[in-house]
Amino acid sequence: MSQFDLQALLDGNRRALAKAITLVESKLEAHREQAQGILEQILPHTGGSIRIGITGVPGVGKSTFIEAFGLYLIAQGKRVAVLAVDPSSPIAGGSILGDKTRMEELSRREEAYIRPSPAEGTLGGVAQKTRETMLLCEAAGYDVILVETVGVGQSEYQVAGMVDFFMVLMLPGGGDELQGIKKGIMELADALVINKADGESLALATMTQRQYTSAMNLLRHTSFWTPRVMTCSAQEGTNIPALWGMLVDYYFQSLQENWFQTKRAQQNRDWMHQLVNEMLLLKLSQNAQVRQLIPELERAVEQHSMTPYAAARTLIDLL
Repeated sequence: MSQFDLQALLDGNRRALAKAITLVESKLEAHREQAQGILEQILPHTGGSIRIGITGVPGVGKSTFIEAFGLYLIAQGKRVAVLAVDPSSPIAGGSILGDKTRMEELSRREEAYIRPSPAEGTLGGVAQKTRETMLLCEAAGYDVILVETVGVGQSEYQVAGMVDFFMVLMLPGGGDELQGIKKGIMELADALVINKADGESLALATMTQRQYTSAMNLLRHTSFWTPRVMTCSAQEGTNIPALWGMLVDYYFQSLQENWFQTKRAQQNRDWMHQLVNEMLLLKLSQNAQVRQLIPELERAVEQHSMTPYAAARTLIDLL
């Protein structure tokens, strides 16, 4: 890629932002080097946004919610970036990057930037690229960053580990569904939001809200914040302002408790350790002796003539 225009990125130029994200997502070593150089330079201009993770079961209306929420934030004078973590199909390797078609009105707005990220099957890959993309969006002047994840287990933990506030969208319909939510996800949530609280579902949503509230009270939460359970209708736009009000509350309480800086510092430390693990694995897989030995060791492990521990140890000793 040609010389990168850093000032254009800092001025909020969308083409410069898209180009920088493409460098971050590239598998080419030269592009990765260039991307790291850009990231080093923009670090002083990052950290000024509020980062919000959004997850929920399929069918909960995440796209409709993000569009309604995003449009409300723009009306409040905010610039909004939406990063969709889209796990690629492990079979075909591609991924359906359909977010722009699902958020039609939002994607047409000058103050919004929507970027789906193909995950390429590696959770770490998603996390790394999404984190770096987040920094680029902050440098380009976006105040609110929404990171959407498809509700599939591990990716929620990854996203919760890179945002300031983690929101889980739910459908109206208490008891049974409550059993279905993994306790871990409940513990990650800073808020449960029951979407589709409209029409005939309104009464059910209110009942669900009561059930979730008592369930949430049973969980021990480590921070100063008591997770809230709220209802909304993305379709009708009801309660969207109240949700933003809750986030503003969280933001100011976080600042008061010095929680923001502490949490982000911890996230950066964890990210560093995760990258060390990934780089070690990469280095190991690129080692010629290791590549030669692997099939032999795999056979030995399959035939029970060697323990998996001994095989792994043999490979590590080559480093």
